[in-house]
Amino acid sequence: MQFGTIPIAEAEGAVLAHSRRVNGRLFRKGRVLTAEDIAALNADGVREIMAARLGRDDVDENEAARRIAALCVGRNVRANAAFTGRVNLYATEPGLVEIDVGVIEALNTIHEAITVATLSPFAKVEPRRMIATIKIIPFAAPASAIEAAEKLLHTPPIRVTAFAKKRAALISTSLPETKPSILDKNRSALDARLHALGSQIVFERRVPHETAPLAAALKDAGKDGCDPILVFGASAITDRRDVIPAAIEQAGGQIVHFGMPVDPGNLLLLGTLSGAKVVGLPGCARSPKRNGIDFVLERLAADVSVTAKDIAAMGVGGLLMEIATRPQPREEEPTETPHAPRIAAVVLAAGLSSRMGENKLLVDISGQPLIRRTVQAALASHASPMIVVTGRDAEKVGAALVGLDVRLVKNDDFAKGLSTSLKSGVSAVPAESDGALIVLGDMPSVTPALLDTLIAAFNPAEGRAICVATHGGKRGNPVLWARRFFPEMMTIEGDVGAKHIIAANDELVCEVEASTDAPLVDIDTKEDLAAFTAR
Repeated sequence: MQFGTIPIAEAEGAVLAHSRRVNGRLFRKGRVLTAEDIAALNADGVREIMAARLGRDDVDENEAARRIAALCVGRNVRANAAFTGRVNLYATEPGLVEIDVGVIEALNTIHEAITVATLSPFAKVEPRRMIATIKIIPFAAPASAIEAAEKLLHTPPIRVTAFAKKRAALISTSLPETKPSILDKNRSALDARLHALGSQIVFERRVPHETAPLAAALKDAGKDGCDPILVFGASAITDRRDVIPAAIEQAGGQIVHFGMPVDPGNLLLLGTLSGAKVVGLPGCARSPKRNGIDFVLERLAADVSVTAKDIAAMGVGGLLMEIATRPQPREEEPTETPHAPRIAAVVLAAGLSSRMGENKLLVDISGQPLIRRTVQAALASHASPMIVVTGRDAEKVGAALVGLDVRLVKNDDFAKGLSTSLKSGVSAVPAESDGALIVLGDMPSVTPALLDTLIAAFNPAEGRAICVATHGGKRGNPVLWARRFFPEMMTIEGDVGAKHIIAANDELVCEVEASTDAPLVDIDTKEDLAAFTAR
């Protein structure tokens, strides 16, 4: 890859190295300069530009990231579209992240252009949680490096093992001075932990803190098919010959490991009984705060191996408690974990079609109505839910969408112009959505890939709050809007859209270049239809 200062007359096709404003318009770094861009730069008095030009043996950053990500995706993981050389991986099920650490380390040493960052192994995740990101350092990677990565990735190194629904047993022991409220607290604490993992307690027994009655309860729990069997002792385990480990052995079980290098949680005991895992719980299991029991329960819920060696390896990252001598004990501050954005799609299908002479959304294109073609493309993207705003011929438009998972919103004021449909659609976006893709119903070339790339580009925290589809440097549709702009959209009147909001917030606009002219193709007249079908 060539990088440096290029005369503006020779810069067409080069990749802009640094963002800059051109006649009031923001050109972001990574932009592939078009002939129109060169003309704008010339008009702005620019005579040379810092840019990169890919060589014959370079792989474009988005293509490189996509190729590597495709081979990293294991079970219960999905990748978003590539944008600015980045592909994020997200969990699709609740569970534990499993990482082939050696493979990721080897991947990161192939070439400095290739970077892969993941969560820690065995991190607990929910659906939509970001678990890894693949980033190509701008603006390309050598083909040889990508090929080396592909050879290394013969098995996906990033996966999520989903939690299984476990039937757990809870046995609590008591001494004469043990208050019933303590045993109740044992139960409520474990109920909360197991519920978060999709499991539940189906067997509970309270017995004296003695070996024989505890052994009998363990046998009953085993006969009932419970796994895991959780034992809350009235007194902490202090030795392998203490009451709880002795009872496990008397019941016919075995001790796997006593103690763990996690604090709080040091006095945890792990055993087996008739194939089920038995866990002697440390006292900290009564606390709702994360402690050593969570390290073990999460693995058991995901059917991930827990051996003595596994427990010994939990020491790195196992210091969870505050140290009393710390001058300023850290405070737990809520942090926002990265998730896939929740993006709704709003398809505007309410117009008058005055220039067409008939409802253009119902015309046949390749054997189906135009509106169905557009909506199906949107449904195949990661946008959800799908909202379709109807107006003229609402019943016929609805009939054209029968069988599709859409919510129809009728705009009774459609004759008053585009703004009324936009407001009807935005009003229907769920409160939990982070933003909305506004899709025009008469755009037959829009693809799921284009919509997913707009979603991948969306990142308000990094100044990408309005994502506009473009082609050849010309802005078109669809447009993805952050929720922050919805109130302003609700004030628009007449037969206009929200272009003025884009113009007023240029620093928050991200242009997403499409590989085809799909963002610029719509059907307004019979001539438009004839030209499109001729293609």
